[in-house]
Amino acid sequence: MLTTLLPLLLGALVNTAPAPDAEARGDAGLLTRTVAVGSNSYSYQLYVPAKLRGQKNAPVIVFLHGIGQRGAGGFVPSDGAAGAMARRYLEQLPAIALLPQCDRKHFWHEREMDAMVVGALDQTVKEFDADARRVYLAGVSMGGFGAWHFASQHPRKFAAVVSICGGSPVSSGDRFGAVARGVGRTPVWVFHGAEDRVVPVSESRRMVEALKAIEGSRVRYSEYAGVGHNVWLNVLAEPQLLPWLLEQRLD
Repeated sequence: MLTTLLPLLLGALVNTAPAPDAEARGDAGLLTRTVAVGSNSYSYQLYVPAKLRGQKNAPVIVFLHGIGQRGAGGFVPSDGAAGAMARRYLEQLPAIALLPQCDRKHFWHEREMDAMVVGALDQTVKEFDADARRVYLAGVSMGGFGAWHFASQHPRKFAAVVSICGGSPVSSGDRFGAVARGVGRTPVWVFHGAEDRVVPVSESRRMVEALKAIEGSRVRYSEYAGVGHNVWLNVLAEPQLLPWLLEQRLD
């Protein structure tokens, strides 16, 4: 689980210094909130580094996990060694991390989950007075499909998008062109392993081709020869990812 979350969020910028006890400082650390979607209520997690406690206009990174982390109650551990590791790494992120959890009966692109993620994001921006011009979206595997969905359906929500071993959430018709037209000029960075046996690399290749056909599109693509679905390990070694992501802003 942590291999799909921490490399993406932190890239190669993370050091291993112990984190302060952020939770002891109030509204910082690993927090749990709820959001209502119709008659349903969903919990989501977020992490506020201690250095950002009380700070206005902080950036927000929305992370969409893969299919194995679906469920309820939060997918980031809060206790034990795994919880301590998660807090230590997330504490060094220069942004608020929003960590929604997809219900086990749904996928990210479905209407219920769309409303849940957007609602959680709006609540987070309002609660922490975050910078709505610096909201970023990243997803891996099923979350990569979700990233394309949200980027195309909510193009003015996100300053930049990262899709890792994802693909088009559209099941018929012009699967890639329709998404690309929705994404438009939103900056995106796509990652995929050439030997992926879970999500074919053709999903990212065709999406990138469709995006390049859009006038003014801003797309970067990193494909790794000999690498399978665990391409997030290569993302960990990309030192430019987090700086690139955080320098993007909505016009």
